[in-house]
Amino acid sequence: MVRKMGDFLTKLSLKYIPDPSIFAVILTFISFLLGMFIAKNTAMQMVINWYKGFWSLLTFSMQMALMVITASAIANAPLAKKWIRGLANVPKNSAQAVFMVTLVSTASAMIHWGLSLILASLLAKEVARSLKMKKIPFEYGLIGAGAYIGQMVWHGGPSASIGLLIATPGHFLEDVIGVIPMSEYMFNPMNIILGIALVILPPFFAVMLHPKEQDIKPIEADTLAVLDADEIVHDGIPENPTIGDRLNHSRIINMLLGLLGTVYIVYHFATKGFNLNLDIVNSVFLFAGIFLHGTVANYVRAVKNAASGVSGIIFQFPLYAGIMGMIQYSGLVDIFAQGIVNISTPFTFPLWTFLSASLVNLFVPSGGGQWAVQGPIAMKSAAMMNASFIKTALCVAYGNTWTNMFQPFWAIALLGITGLKARDIIGYSSGVMLLSGILFIAAVLFLPV
Repeated sequence: MVRKMGDFLTKLSLKYIPDPSIFAVILTFISFLLGMFIAKNTAMQMVINWYKGFWSLLTFSMQMALMVITASAIANAPLAKKWIRGLANVPKNSAQAVFMVTLVSTASAMIHWGLSLILASLLAKEVARSLKMKKIPFEYGLIGAGAYIGQMVWHGGPSASIGLLIATPGHFLEDVIGVIPMSEYMFNPMNIILGIALVILPPFFAVMLHPKEQDIKPIEADTLAVLDADEIVHDGIPENPTIGDRLNHSRIINMLLGLLGTVYIVYHFATKGFNLNLDIVNSVFLFAGIFLHGTVANYVRAVKNAASGVSGIIFQFPLYAGIMGMIQYSGLVDIFAQGIVNISTPFTFPLWTFLSASLVNLFVPSGGGQWAVQGPIAMKSAAMMNASFIKTALCVAYGNTWTNMFQPFWAIALLGITGLKARDIIGYSSGVMLLSGILFIAAVLFLPV
């Protein structure tokens, strides 16, 4: 039954959900019209409100882009790839492969969502290669979906874009909620219990969806070509190197740069304790990647390869910031917040926040972008309900990740690595989403922060 529902959701997603960039444009126009007809602003006032917000998230946009790039660079480091190939030989059958890939995906997502996406995608590909060489039948679409499931669980961990943003001094809601330490966002009963459940249970959910051996789908020719392709490695200093080449590939220069960053990171934690924010998390992954790649030239190459993955952030975040400006400055934030309050009780408010965030995520699939759009409304309504800012932020975060399983936006990198298509994985990931929904709903309704 769950598989059939997943297939239905796959068809729905592929037929009706366009590129998220189009949604960002459509939401811009919707916000503009709502500001005119509901908040009673003039057209020119809405233009001013839009542009007032348009460039307000440039720092945040760069921070989010670096989160993707630095994590991807680590996952593609030679040492990481060697570990992945060793791990890929462990599963003896398709169900074991699904469980292992999903567990690596969920566990690594609790460290960094970008690392999880790339690491698990590479592992899914290597596991498929290993099983293929051993002539063991395997359901590649479900293995790929397992690699994607980490994108459902990450927003309560140390790479949580909402948590890190509200812990960063100067964030755009500081005048409403202040600066909330990352330790308070992460280490509370609701987030800890749900986080443990989301690491452990989804791998079992994924195995429950595994088809019988006779129902395993054959792999399409173009996907097989990706599995069979030899990896091209460009590494090492060129023949007859120039002085510039020697500097580019100098391990000493690379080590000194990595050491410089490491000294500050150690100083930060030694003097400030567990004080995470977007900048320090990016610093940890940046300098770890520099060490792992060995030379500046190798690291720059890894960054270049990862840069295409941030094109959506570069284009969409100014649009999200413009939407935020229209909502905040037109008065729509007060109207929307009052609407949520009107349908809520203290008990149901977290659930409505979670469900509304789950819906918004289908149109704004970036955690940071969604917070720019929904954060002002959620925090305003929380203040009106006298509700916990931390629990409200977590409810938005959970909703943002839950419906990722139905929204293939963040699977683009995974699909490129594995050779799979969205229709191969979204049915399975949607099935895991449905099974995991009870975990999220129970947590937001019954667990305290």
